[in-house]
Amino acid sequence: MMRLAVLASHEGSTLQALIDACATGELDAQVVLVISNNSQAGALRRADAAGIAGHHISGNTHGSPEVADNAMVAVLTDAKVDWVLLLGYMKKMGDEVLNHYSGRIINTHPALLPAFGGQGFFGRKVHEAVHAAGVPESGATLHLVGSEYDTGPIIAQITVPVSASDDVDAIEHRVKAAEKKLLLDTLKDIGSGKDPSG
Repeated sequence: MMRLAVLASHEGSTLQALIDACATGELDAQVVLVISNNSQAGALRRADAAGIAGHHISGNTHGSPEVADNAMVAVLTDAKVDWVLLLGYMKKMGDEVLNHYSGRIINTHPALLPAFGGQGFFGRKVHEAVHAAGVPESGATLHLVGSEYDTGPIIAQITVPVSASDDVDAIEHRVKAAEKKLLLDTLKDIGSGKDPSG
């Protein structure tokens, strides 16, 4: 059974979908750890409600980004984590975490990278940019994490249509649903032995 850690900065709706899939047996995995850089994150409340260890780790709690980076490695190691999932995590990964978990950190991004990616493209801002661009489709991307925002090999993508009558809310709702499906399908593949790096 895969042991998963989730890093999330805000509400954690994708985390909840993951917790639910593990609980029902849809996914042969266990979320063993949730880390947030935000002490008020809904993700930490969801972890607590599910009996999952939660940690608030940031430069504020640990004095500097470097110390926080090492603290994160320590809790990930203690939890014997197989995969680290960034589900709406708003901070760049530190060098120590990247080194210790190279090839085992997956980020979800709510657009079809490389379009609408990079620093400043996160959450609703992505959907606003998609809407403003008038493109006919959007979607979600899973990728292995590199040293910069939204970089690293793409593992999987899912496409959703965008119509001229869609507002930002409609795009966001459609992409979020697709993103959750993509994550669960990809984790099932990994659990069955598929190499995510291709």
